Amino acid sequence: MAPARSAHQPPSIRDVAARAGVSHMTVSRVLNKPADVSAATRDRVLRAIAEMDFRPSRTARALARGHAQLLGVLDAAGGLLYGPSSTINAIELAGRAVGYSVTIAGVDPGDADSVREALSHLLSQDAAGLIIIGPSAQTHAAVAAARPGMPIVTMHGSGEAAAFTEQSAAAETAAQHLLGLGHTRIAVIAGPTNWPEAAARTAGLRAALSAAGLHPVSVLPSDWSAQSGYAVGRQLLAQSQFTAVFCANDQIALGFMHAAHEHGADIPRDISVVGFDDTPESAHYLPPLTTLRQDFAEGGRRAVALALAQISGTDIPDEPPPLVPQLVVRASTAPPAAGAGA
Repeated sequence: MAPARSAHQPPSIRDVAARAGVSHMTVSRVLNKPADVSAATRDRVLRAIAEMDFRPSRTARALARGHAQLLGVLDAAGGLLYGPSSTINAIELAGRAVGYSVTIAGVDPGDADSVREALSHLLSQDAAGLIIIGPSAQTHAAVAAARPGMPIVTMHGSGEAAAFTEQSAAAETAAQHLLGLGHTRIAVIAGPTNWPEAAARTAGLRAALSAAGLHPVSVLPSDWSAQSGYAVGRQLLAQSQFTAVFCANDQIALGFMHAAHEHGADIPRDISVVGFDDTPESAHYLPPLTTLRQDFAEGGRRAVALALAQISGTDIPDEPPPLVPQLVVRASTAPPAAGAGA
C-alpha cells in the first residue's frame, strides 16, 4: 500500500507502482527502457501515470540513462540574427518533443578563450551533445582544439555530422532569376568573409554568372546587419554601374535599399534587389523583397535528430537531401529599364 501523501505533494514513482500493481523498478523500466516490459504491463503503468498526472524526475531519468537529457547549443552568431535565432528556436522545440532540454552558450567566434569557456559551461551541466550555430572557421577550430568529448553537430555542412543547407545552389537560383529578367550587370554584397554560408552564396552566384559568360560587377564584404548593407551599398552605388544586386541576407538588402533611395535610384526600375532568408519583415519592405526562403525549422529538427543518434550510439539516419532555400519572387526585381544602371 502506498504511503499517504499530502494533497499538494506530487505523486512519486512508488505511488504509480502501487496504482499499477507493479514494483517501482518496473515503472522505471517503462520510463527508460519500455521495450524490456511486456505490452500489457507497459499499458497498465502508462495508464496509472496518466491518471495520476505523474511527471518523472529529470535527474532520476538522467541517472537511469547514463547522461543528462540536455543538449548544448554553442551560439557563435550573437543571438540577434534572424536565421540563427530561428534555428535555435527550432532546436529547442525539437529537443523538448523528445524529452531533452536545451541550454545556450553564446561565444565571441573570434575568441578561442570564449569558446573554451562556453564549452566548459556546457560540460559542467553534463550536456549530452553539442550543436554549433553560426560557426566561423575560428569557432570550429577552437571547438576541435578543446576536444569536448561529446557528440557534435554543426549547422554549416562540415564536421562529423552536419545539418546541411545548400547555400550555393540557392544563390545560383537567385542569379538565374536575375539573368532571366535580362540583367547582365550584377553586383554582390557578400556578407562576412569568415562565414561559410556567405562564401557559399557568393560562390553559387559566381558560378551561375560564369556559366552565362559573365562576372559580378563588384563583390564587397559586409557583416550581416542592415547598417552594414547601408554603408557598403553607398560605397557600391558610388563606384559601380549595375542593374541588380544580390545581398547575402535580407537585413543587408534592407540597408542597401535605404542607400539606393538616398542615391535617387528606384527599385526595381533602376536596380533589382534579391535577399536571402525570407525574414517575416521582407514581405513588407518598400518594395517587398524578392528573396530565398530557408527552412530553419527543418534544419533545427535535423540537427537534433543527428545529435540524438550520436548520443544513443545508433546509426546516424540516412543523410537526407540538403535543404535548398526556395526563391520567393516579390516586387523588388524586374527587367532592367532601358539605360538603367546605378
